Amino acid sequence: MENSCSTAPTNKKEYIIDIGKILVKQNGKQKYYKPEEVKNAHRESKWYSQLDFSCWAMSTFSSHADFDSYHEKTGEICDYIEMKTEMLHGLSSSDIKDLTLIPDLDLDASWLDFGDVFDGLIEGIAEFIAGILD
Repeated sequence: MENSCSTAPTNKKEYIIDIGKILVKQNGKQKYYKPEEVKNAHRESKWYSQLDFSCWAMSTFSSHADFDSYHEKTGEICDYIEMKTEMLHGLSSSDIKDLTLIPDLDLDASWLDFGDVFDGLIEGIAEFIAGILD
């Protein structure tokens, strides 16, 4: 039987902002946070009484390697790239066009590492261009 992560939070933007603020407050600004730090932030959040969305926050705030290592230990089957893409899509579909308009937003946006999400796309484009030049 597969053990998979819970469904994504409905309000992804609000969840990302809340967890991000807690992470910065508890751990300072970092490029990535350890899955345990993200899980602790989730426990401290207003979201704790709902489903455990912490895997979704891990896909946003943890490195790919740490995310995979955590899930290997827990036995959960979760896809980092798919989950991160969904979370960032939730952030991008926000009504607010400029995130600096959100009061007290003091987040390090270095976790917006699109490398994993776009690696395959860029590789495909490079192959396409190489095919044209041949």
